[in-house]
Amino acid sequence: MSTEETNKEQTVAAEAPVETAASTIATQNEPREARRGGRERNPNRDRGSRDSEKSQFLERVVTINRVSKVVKGGRRFSFTALVVVGDGNGLVGVGYGKAREVPLAISKGVEEAKKNFFRVPRVGVTIPHPVQGEAAAGVVLLRPASAGTGVIAGGPVRAVLECAGIHDVLSKSLGSSNTINIVHATVAALRQLEEPRAVAARRGLDYDQVAPARLLRTEAALAEAAATAKAGA
Repeated sequence: MSTEETNKEQTVAAEAPVETAASTIATQNEPREARRGGRERNPNRDRGSRDSEKSQFLERVVTINRVSKVVKGGRRFSFTALVVVGDGNGLVGVGYGKAREVPLAISKGVEEAKKNFFRVPRVGVTIPHPVQGEAAAGVVLLRPASAGTGVIAGGPVRAVLECAGIHDVLSKSLGSSNTINIVHATVAALRQLEEPRAVAARRGLDYDQVAPARLLRTEAALAEAAATAKAGA
């Protein structure tokens, strides 16, 4: 065997382990599903259903408070969260959660708020009539507003009204500045609202005598539009 052939065999033998090591590294870097011959898992497969479930409601964290408890070994901290949840279409609830961590406290507050859901009577995107709610030392006054006014309210009151789907309203806090009292006073005010037809039935009056003029105009416009569409069809 010549010297040239011997050198070629040594070169091929040296390159073979390098190729084997490279193929081993490439195999290790492949996804587990690819190595097993299965399909690649879509990381967003389950996330879509969870996001669609969460997006059904509006969630507003009004305040988070840290609570300290003194024990024999030192101080133990926990957190409380006041949360407002609503669908933006007349359904709203308030919850208060407590836990050792902030995310868990918020989650508990959301669950409690969903258990406290109630329906808010509305006229369009405002309230039917002025109302005043009280809770402890908190007093909140709500008044209807014309279209385009917006929510004239502070942070706690605004969170409740926006989650309830009320976008044109005037408000005033007349009592305590405590956030929890203000939120519960707002809820108490919204619970006192009544539909115009219910008020008319209770007083023994006609609906036209009780209903706000803007509501009558809106209903007349809707009836006219429906009649026009029916005639055109």
